[in-house]
Amino acid sequence: MTRTPARVLLAVIAAAGTLTTAGCANEAILHKVTTAPSPSAVRTPAAHPSPAAAPVLTPAQAQSALITDADLGAPWTPTQGTATWRDSLLKAKTNIPDCQRLLDALYADELLGTPATTQAVTTLDDPDDDAQLRYQVAAFPQADVNRTLDWLRTLPQKCANFTATTTRSGTQTIQVTEATLPEVGDAREALHLTLTGTTPEGDQSTLTLDTAAVRVGDDTITLTNGGLGTVPTDAMQQAVQTGTQRLTDVQKQGRVQV
Repeated sequence: MTRTPARVLLAVIAAAGTLTTAGCANEAILHKVTTAPSPSAVRTPAAHPSPAAAPVLTPAQAQSALITDADLGAPWTPTQGTATWRDSLLKAKTNIPDCQRLLDALYADELLGTPATTQAVTTLDDPDDDAQLRYQVAAFPQADVNRTLDWLRTLPQKCANFTATTTRSGTQTIQVTEATLPEVGDAREALHLTLTGTTPEGDQSTLTLDTAAVRVGDDTITLTNGGLGTVPTDAMQQAVQTGTQRLTDVQKQGRVQV
């Protein structure tokens, strides 16, 4: 039997050890390349803080910005209840979309929509002219207010003359014209409406209605003054003039960040 020299065995063992070491090294390199980084090493985009909401008036501030019967003088008094002509004449249907939207807004007392934040409302009566004035201070997004004011400006053309059917007083003939406001606030619009028809008793009737909206910064004033017969325009003029100055003064007191 032929024996392998010891030197040859040692060379073979050394070569095998070298191959084993290289294989382990290659495996380590492979694992190093393919192993995913730990979660703590993964970077994620920083979260951006939400923008702060615009500051608003407190309920007490909104209330203090309202007008009173003393601002308008006699014969105006605090209201004794909802005017009867509201249900009998403003609750009406027409087939003209823009005119229907106007009637719905007047009936709901939401010329600019439903306020999402603080609001304050007062209602005053003029017994001499059977008139009622509703006055509101509220906050709406400026873009929404400006969009609604732009829409109101189109109504003297779109709804100059149309008819609407009421639930209690039959068909009413309605005219819409632009009304004049003093140059107050940052943006404003006003309309003058007349509704002519018959009462549930069959008598001729005419409802006169003035409605206006004024934006003062981030807040708005809306009012509606209506009555059976002639409604003097000075009430709306005085309410807007006095109310805008009062709201401006209240805004200077500071607002609440929400």
